[in-house]
Amino acid sequence: MNKTVLRFGLYGAITISILFTLAWVLGGNLDYSVQEVIGYASMIVSLSFVYLGIKHFRDKENDGVVSFKKALAIGVLISLITALTFGVLDVIYLQLNPDFTEEYYSHAIEAMRTELTQADFEKKLAELESQKELFSNQLFSFLLMALTVFIIGFIISLISAVLLQSKKELI
Repeated sequence: MNKTVLRFGLYGAITISILFTLAWVLGGNLDYSVQEVIGYASMIVSLSFVYLGIKHFRDKENDGVVSFKKALAIGVLISLITALTFGVLDVIYLQLNPDFTEEYYSHAIEAMRTELTQADFEKKLAELESQKELFSNQLFSFLLMALTVFIIGFIISLISAVLLQSKKELI
């Protein structure tokens, strides 16, 4: 099991690293909402190794059998490796692009200004300003990004465990 987790966790980590880098280099001029969709799609593609890792373990290492609990554990551990990698990538990105947070906040403020009434805008602006320092903290950024990927990975792990669980047939 450990070899499978490490192998497919590294596949997920490498995939998310490549997709993150491509999105950063090639998608820098795209609108933030498009970048967000690309980011979530990259997470899901990278986390597809959860399903593949559980299936590999069941079919190649465990004689076609895997319990729900074991499948979930494999999926969660693969997700954890991918999530931690994404958290580190985010911290590196913020080091290399220190203006990102300020640019994103400016964009968010302009979007809110056009979408909300003046009273709602002022309320949301105060909320955003109170969170600004927190989002500038590298540890918080790491935890938020890693947790986002991990939660998606956990959901994929649950679905994969349900789909791939199997028990030996009694003859």
